[in-house]
Amino acid sequence: VATASFDVDRRVLTLPNWDRASSTVYDLLVGHEVGHALFTPNEDWRAAANCPKDYINVVEDARIEKLMKRKYPGMHKTFFKGYNQMSDDDFFKIADEDVNEFNLADRTNLYFKIGNFVDIEFSEEEMSIVHMVGDCETFEDVAKAAEELYKYCKKEVNNETQDIEAPKSQEQSSEEQEEQDSEESKPQGNIQDVP
Repeated sequence: VATASFDVDRRVLTLPNWDRASSTVYDLLVGHEVGHALFTPNEDWRAAANCPKDYINVVEDARIEKLMKRKYPGMHKTFFKGYNQMSDDDFFKIADEDVNEFNLADRTNLYFKIGNFVDIEFSEEEMSIVHMVGDCETFEDVAKAAEELYKYCKKEVNNETQDIEAPKSQEQSSEEQEEQDSEESKPQGNIQDVP
């Protein structure tokens, strides 16, 4: 498999077999996915918010990692060191990119994962949404923040007269892709989600 995942319905944790990943990175992956196991509700995300699932996932990832660090204080160090290694290894494939040209959803995702290691700029309006994401405590908060994130990204695109993309940070199965192709936005990104 390309990346770690947790199936909240079947309660199955899947980990990739990466050649170069350290035990710290694997601990990060497990910690992240256990966060989904403990804190992500087993419900249809599409019903929770009026936005594509990928936007909910960006916000939910930030929330569950915050909650994991709160519940298991040792995870602070694990997440910091793991994301530092992933950043050094250019896991997100941004070395030759200007991250400040990315849409707000991608910059938000990177901010909460590798923001300690990469300079990411936000306008005042964008920072208010980033703070909203960081302040999420419940899944209901996640749904509200995801909708705001999506509205902002949609507004950005409308100002540029382009089709809106889902966050680049979210990989999708072909089944999920087909499902979203029928929705108003069509994900086309290539930045990998971790986990």
